[in-house]
Amino acid sequence: MRNAVDPVQLEIIRNALVAAAEEMSIAVYRAGRSNAIREMLDFSTAVFDTDGRNIAQAARIPMHLNTMAPCLETILRDFIPADEWEEGDVVVTNDPYCGGSHLPDILTFQAVFVDGKRVGFTGAMCHHSDIGGPAPGSYNTSATEIYAEGLRIPPLKIKARGELNTDVLALLLQNVRERTMFRGDLMAQIAALEIGGGHVLRLGDKYGFATLTQASSQILDQSETAVRRTIESVPDGEYAFEDFVDDDGISDDPIRIAVQLTVSGDRVLVDFAGTSSQVAGPVNCTLNVAKCAVYYAVIAGLGGEFQANSGCYAPIEVIAPEGSVVNAQAPAPVVNRIAVGHRVVNVILGALSQARPDHIPSAYYGVSYLYALQAAEGDDKGPVYLDSIVGGWGAEPSRDGASSFSCGLHNLASIPIEMVEDRHPIVFTKYALRPNSGGAGKFRGGLGMIREWRLESDSGVFAANFDRFRHPPFGLHGGEPGSVGRLTLSRDGQTQALGSKVSGVALRRGDVITVETSGGGGFGNPNERHPEAIQLDLDTGYVTRAATERDETR
Repeated sequence: MRNAVDPVQLEIIRNALVAAAEEMSIAVYRAGRSNAIREMLDFSTAVFDTDGRNIAQAARIPMHLNTMAPCLETILRDFIPADEWEEGDVVVTNDPYCGGSHLPDILTFQAVFVDGKRVGFTGAMCHHSDIGGPAPGSYNTSATEIYAEGLRIPPLKIKARGELNTDVLALLLQNVRERTMFRGDLMAQIAALEIGGGHVLRLGDKYGFATLTQASSQILDQSETAVRRTIESVPDGEYAFEDFVDDDGISDDPIRIAVQLTVSGDRVLVDFAGTSSQVAGPVNCTLNVAKCAVYYAVIAGLGGEFQANSGCYAPIEVIAPEGSVVNAQAPAPVVNRIAVGHRVVNVILGALSQARPDHIPSAYYGVSYLYALQAAEGDDKGPVYLDSIVGGWGAEPSRDGASSFSCGLHNLASIPIEMVEDRHPIVFTKYALRPNSGGAGKFRGGLGMIREWRLESDSGVFAANFDRFRHPPFGLHGGEPGSVGRLTLSRDGQTQALGSKVSGVALRRGDVITVETSGGGGFGNPNERHPEAIQLDLDTGYVTRAATERDETR
């Protein structure tokens, strides 16, 4: 058994590895080309040990970060064994059935060697604005199998011994709508791997291979121990909860997400027995993606002080029936997997609220309001406009929920509307908080938002992947649910409601799209809300007088 690394030295190495991941994140941000990278910050970076376990990560997106290590582990086990990686090799994939998330999320990994021995890997994961398929932005709500969602990339070497495989790159560029943008983003994430690898290499040169690999093991052990101690503070027991995804975009049938969460000593068992079977439409999750939502929800619900890495996952066991919507089997479509992913978070936090009623907030908006537009002037098609907006957080046991603020699971930034208008032929006509959208309670749920724009080109094709149009974010302990979402198309003075999941919607000049997002659930009895808080809501316009009077009569 190797000697333990000195505690001071261990902290130096731990922080240096996190700094390496953050430097990679900065590199992607600075070199990326698309708004998805530059403004939404829809990317993540991390450093992994020799077995593919995440040991350090940048402060980016849990939906990415909790998926990256299982993906790399799958690649090493089933596709490219560790001894087949050489210095300068970069492996790329986006295939959900090879450990990935969904097709727009491309993962790249590079091995790092010290004195000729592999000491770990660096990784980057970026959401690309388009990966082909029938729908601009690659969100095809009518897909019934993954083959209709875009280009699948199996794990393969896009760089070998430092040399770019131009044939692979040409194949990728031939299948996307925005070649220049795609190439720029992909080269940014590949370059970031080299930057992170340089940091790890310098650590190896300074401390040696044995010390660095032993430190990696200790970092994981420390996080696991810290999580286990936090779990021990939760009362043992079985806690069940359920919630629903509205539909899959093909059928109107609701999709049940049911969980039984068992806390026993320093372990948590998450069992999805009773969850709906995989569906025809593209809201399914692979097991890796469902697990990443579980890990996020359990760790966020527990709180505590520990470094996020693969060690945190060890005390959490997930049972997901094969062929269910949380463990979909190929070739099920998965591009809108985040709809189920958010609901997984909602039900786990709902279950934890029974064990820790004074700690867990009510349901947040629970959906990535992601939409895409490709406008055209005559026969000239413009760039793809991809955006994702948010809603209100659930009220907490001691304060109102945050309004129109990104949930930690996807942790995305808002694209400034001025930048969108500069690049795309649309004009925003409204961008505001949505009154009355937060659930009533002793503490009010956060407000959703209204985002509205008008098309200023001859035509366009629009797609949206939303949810929470029928099943609102729940309140807790007497709190009311938040509002449901709404999507409308206005044309020639007439307004029509659109479904939550649409693609191929034909637009013409002057059409107006209005998105209204969900508010968060309320917490506690609305009759116990302080009069000063009610008056402040009225003064700010967060709640109208009519809504207040309606709540008082309930």
